[in-house]
Amino acid sequence: MSNRARKVAVKISHHKGGLRTYIPAQMAMAGPPLGTQLGQLGINIASFCKDFNLRTSVYREGVPLPTVTTINPDRSYNLTIDQPVDTFLLKQAAGVSRGAMEFTKEVTGYLTRKHIYEIAKIKSQDSVRQMVPLQDICADLIDAAYTCGIKVVDKIDPDDYQEFLEQRKLIIAEQKDELKAIK
Repeated sequence: MSNRARKVAVKISHHKGGLRTYIPAQMAMAGPPLGTQLGQLGINIASFCKDFNLRTSVYREGVPLPTVTTINPDRSYNLTIDQPVDTFLLKQAAGVSRGAMEFTKEVTGYLTRKHIYEIAKIKSQDSVRQMVPLQDICADLIDAAYTCGIKVVDKIDPDDYQEFLEQRKLIIAEQKDELKAIK
């Protein structure tokens, strides 16, 4: 085995578990940081970006998708794309654009148990959650919602919730002004 081949084998075995990244749907580009990570592994970046963008065309552009890229000895790759990130789905379902600055003191939105169950059914399709019971996925989602400041309740009144979201927009504007003042 030549010295060069030994270095390549070490590089490939270093990423035996695969390269884990979060890539926005339909937005893979050959530039940094993705291009440099894949280029070090010897992957054809242009074909990877084309493949990823084609496979994620079913998602809205910009949705963060967890991916695992494993490299074969012949420098080909296997791309595994999971469902969108938990927090993205929770915030979308709650109708909020961002989480709480202090999740223990602030409520950014509300979700019902039915919302959590529906998101859990989607997340159960992920490769890491194939054999995980739905109840455990729901518990994980409730924990993630709590850290985002989203409260899980039994029932939501649509009119009251719309009023809550309008008040929340004012609070967000105040928080942004405070952050600008600090800078």
